[in-house]
Amino acid sequence: MTEKSDSGFLRNPPCFSRGSVKSEIKLLVLDIDGTIAGESNQIRPGVLAAIKAVQAKGIPVTIATGRMYRSAQRFHAEIGSKLPLIAYQGAWIQDPINNKLHRHQPLPIPIAAQLLDYLEQVDFKSKVSIHFYINDQLYVREVVGDTKEYALRSGIPANAVGDLRQLLDQAPTKILALSEDIQLLDDLLVKVRKLYRPDELYLTKSVATFFEMAHPLVNKGIAVDYLAREVLNINPEEIMAIGDNFNDLEMIEYVGIGVAMGEAPAAVKAVAQWVAPGVEEDGVVAAIEEFILK
Repeated sequence: MTEKSDSGFLRNPPCFSRGSVKSEIKLLVLDIDGTIAGESNQIRPGVLAAIKAVQAKGIPVTIATGRMYRSAQRFHAEIGSKLPLIAYQGAWIQDPINNKLHRHQPLPIPIAAQLLDYLEQVDFKSKVSIHFYINDQLYVREVVGDTKEYALRSGIPANAVGDLRQLLDQAPTKILALSEDIQLLDDLLVKVRKLYRPDELYLTKSVATFFEMAHPLVNKGIAVDYLAREVLNINPEEIMAIGDNFNDLEMIEYVGIGVAMGEAPAAVKAVAQWVAPGVEEDGVVAAIEEFILK
């Protein structure tokens, strides 16, 4: 039986098997923010060393993030991954080595237009910043405080264009609503969920102040499944993934060993097989040592 220690972490983690044979981990997938990178916006040295130790055992490692592709590339390069990079919650999968774009699933233009109309209602317009992502570029109405902070952390400039409707001759990869009013975003998520079925729109939150909207066939679980089947020819049971928020939930559910970081919401921890310490405590190192390096 799996037991919890006094610290809340799982003791005697479960084994995963296909039939009677224990599955060997053949892929490690890592989220960025809140997982391998904390407040410093850099991969922590101990985490990087643990990742290199995994690769030394012949196990490939890649990244699955909600970040833009360009924003995530430096992390992908730092870990020395040879696999495609999963960006935009899985809407964009590209190999930085040969630049092959494996998959791009943008939002349908009519739905993007409807969302823009809804988000720009008087009740929301002054409190919510809307980010449009098109061709791996960031577009906004205007550059305000939360957008400046976002652009600084992501390392990507924001293009202020005024009316975002002028961009709707192209399909956005993702729409992001930002607000420091967390309750407003939570309420907005509930309202939009009532307007669209799951087969029409994927909705998630990657941090408390980010509400994200994407194509209905987009999430990190689907993206990891693509890598498993189309690139590596492995089974879900042979994959380990680590994440910290709602946008990681489908990925954590999909893989054989799904790990939630210590700061993850309760709903994400509930679907994980193991809960690691927090990002500033090098939780990724603890998970790697527990399941791969032991």
